[in-house]
Amino acid sequence: QKPRKATPQTGEDTLNGHLPPGWQSYMSPQGRRYYVNTFTNETTWEQPSSVPGTPKSPPANSPSVLTVNGYHISGTPVHQLESAHMNLRKHSGDHQSPGSPAAPRRQSKESSLTINCVTFPHPDVMPEQQLLKPSEWSYCDYFWADKKDSQGNNTVSGFEILLQKQLKGKQMQKEMAEFIRERIKIEEEYAKNLSKLSQNSLAAQEEGTLGEAWAQLKKSLADEAEVHLKFSSKLQSEVEKPLLNFRENFKKDMKKCDHHIADLRKHLASRYAAVEKARKALTERQKDLEMKTQQLEVKLSNKTEEEIKKARRKSTQAGDDLMRCVDLYNQAQSKWFEEMVTTTLELERLEVERVEMIRQHLCQYTQLRHETDMFNQSTVELVDQLLRKVDPAKDRELWVKEHKTGDIRPVDMEI
Repeated sequence: QKPRKATPQTGEDTLNGHLPPGWQSYMSPQGRRYYVNTFTNETTWEQPSSVPGTPKSPPANSPSVLTVNGYHISGTPVHQLESAHMNLRKHSGDHQSPGSPAAPRRQSKESSLTINCVTFPHPDVMPEQQLLKPSEWSYCDYFWADKKDSQGNNTVSGFEILLQKQLKGKQMQKEMAEFIRERIKIEEEYAKNLSKLSQNSLAAQEEGTLGEAWAQLKKSLADEAEVHLKFSSKLQSEVEKPLLNFRENFKKDMKKCDHHIADLRKHLASRYAAVEKARKALTERQKDLEMKTQQLEVKLSNKTEEEIKKARRKSTQAGDDLMRCVDLYNQAQSKWFEEMVTTTLELERLEVERVEMIRQHLCQYTQLRHETDMFNQSTVELVDQLLRKVDPAKDRELWVKEHKTGDIRPVDMEI
């Protein structure tokens, strides 16, 4: 909504004539005068300074606040950029007139700060930042601030914590693949030993129903050896190999995320340093201009009007430099914010994909194990059935028939 210019009143044209270039005076529907920068659409209740390039100083004991991608950030150290970004409060990026119906409360000296003729909202009067995914514990909401170590000394950025989580997940995946590899070795060695034992000639001369059961028991070892060998082969192709392949792709994705965000963080820190430098330069130019102006007014100096104009131009240039640096910082912060959200969501997707992939392959492991156990059970049941049919009487009968030497015939002896 564009501001409605007040009906001209006595002295208003004179007032506008004393405003810095680009500023206009307006009247709100409630009858309160406010000022609008027609170049930037910035608004303020306070009359901008009549001296071009001499912005009003912020209120005492109040930190300067920069508007950043719909957020604002106080003068914090560079390593706390992420913390300031999310811990301070959000405001609307649309600049509206103080009397607009869309602005539920008026700005005041307590609710705004003026820097170089630009008004910034004070963080204490702004609404809390809303979560991007309020119904989920999503990465994109909880890893903006820095976190101190257990000793409370060094700090680690939230994004670094996410990277450590992902790297740990990658390492766990490698160790899981190594675990399966050891299981495969055990299966291969077990199959080899079973096959060797099944060919042993011990007790090979047993006969009868017991001999049949014994022969089947030895044969079951050979069958079981083959099953375990196939089990080890499937473990390698359907569990171990996919785990290792996914880990390599996961590693490439992680590397891209790491470098990308690291570059943005460095760029953001550089822009922040430039803003601080420009802010200090503006303060020095303002002080110099004010001092020369005061000396000229009380005639304590021989400074010429030309020197005053030169100081004024330098102050104006310093103000413009600050505005340019703030704009560049805002752009860098906006880019960093968008990429942080995008990248954390990507890391979240990778983690969900990793866990789901491992779950599926471990389910495949248990399925293969179940199939192996079922076959072994069927083999054991077959041997058990033959053992239940072992009949000592029948075995004796069969043996006697095969090895008898003749029937017993008692004979009477005569003398």
